[in-house]
Amino acid sequence: MPNRALLALARSDRARDLALQLPATRAMVRRFVPGETRTAAVEVAAGLVAEGLRVTLDRLGEDTTERRHAHRVEAEYAALLGELARRGLARHTEVSVKLTALGLRLPGGEEIATMHARSICETARTAGTTVTLDMEDHTVTAATLRVLRALRAEFPETGGVLQAYLRRTPADCRTLSGPGSRIRLCKGAYDEPADVAFASRHEVDLSYVACLRTLLAGEGYPMVATHDPRIIAIARHLAERHGRVPGDHEFQMLYGVRPDEQRRLAAEGETVRVYLPYGEEWWGYLTRRLAERPANLSFFVRSLLSSS
Repeated sequence: MPNRALLALARSDRARDLALQLPATRAMVRRFVPGETRTAAVEVAAGLVAEGLRVTLDRLGEDTTERRHAHRVEAEYAALLGELARRGLARHTEVSVKLTALGLRLPGGEEIATMHARSICETARTAGTTVTLDMEDHTVTAATLRVLRALRAEFPETGGVLQAYLRRTPADCRTLSGPGSRIRLCKGAYDEPADVAFASRHEVDLSYVACLRTLLAGEGYPMVATHDPRIIAIARHLAERHGRVPGDHEFQMLYGVRPDEQRRLAAEGETVRVYLPYGEEWWGYLTRRLAERPANLSFFVRSLLSSS
């Protein structure tokens, strides 16, 4: 499970304000978040595509509390998709969307989020690309999957995300492993209670591999989101066992994490997609990345201490 103390910082405005004053933080942000603007993100995406990688772009932000903000998020995605189409990048890029940014937590939020997500899916289809609904904490898992099911009735190319650390996920994988289903399998990065999520890294790994077996044996398009060399090797072995070839599944990794491995896999013929976030609301994203990787956390803490 991710570091809980650090995840708590994701909700602290004071910690964010302190971190902004540190050169080390700015360097860490640039490593994981290439820019705050759409223009900066698309430029980086173009560079990755030129290297033979694919990209999914995520406009950072979640838990909107106002309908007008949800409208702004939808408009931002429309502009982003338009830019990808104009740059000729849509065939190799897609977008990832968080439903709470589209109003899922508002009164009547499921209907509001579905409306905005449907509009984004329409724009993406026109641009020649696809949308994946990001998964958030467990309190919105069921609602997110309901919205995914509703969208796929009209836009069957819409992708979803399942998190291996949730106890419910093996069953969700069985449900979502059918024809046409696009599922990104990740480990999970939120601080979840023990009754809904596995507590140890070993348990999460076992769950991930079990879910991987289900998805790769299924008839959908699995998106294997991991940086773990052991799991990558297992995934490639299972893909071969089930007669899968590059193009009917893919590997996904975060921007700034193991870039050499991303390029190595792509050079060996695997489809590799880089998760590329951008925007001003990078603090929560950064702290979750630090919580996942102890080496980054140690560097960050040393920087904080040396500046105090």
